[in-house]
Amino acid sequence: MNDKILTYAGWTLTILSTLFLLMDAGMKVVGARVSIETTQQLGFAPETTRLLGAILLASTLLYLFPKTQLLGAVLITAYLGGAIAVQIQHNAPLFSHVLFGVYVGLFVWAGIWLKSPALRALIPIAG
Repeated sequence: MNDKILTYAGWTLTILSTLFLLMDAGMKVVGARVSIETTQQLGFAPETTRLLGAILLASTLLYLFPKTQLLGAVLITAYLGGAIAVQIQHNAPLFSHVLFGVYVGLFVWAGIWLKSPALRALIPIAG
């Protein structure tokens, strides 16, 4: 497939995942009631919501810039792994809650993979 098309597709996934992550982080950082209530329902103290948002915001900003994108993706993956673990601990529905972090993580990494010929060569998914 044409590298230009793959790059555009990669940027599309990167932008979509970044917008979602920035929205989620922003709601936590500003202390949106829904974020605080949801965080409490998962067993966290209300004051941890802003900290979680700040961690996600920093990771997402690193992901947005090409020079720090891999570091950001690794940190986002770690964050999502924690979110998945918490959902499993609370017996949340599998496809809508537990695996949601997997879906977001796939968007994050697919965006990088599509934009990077070197990564595609390192991890060849299609023959």
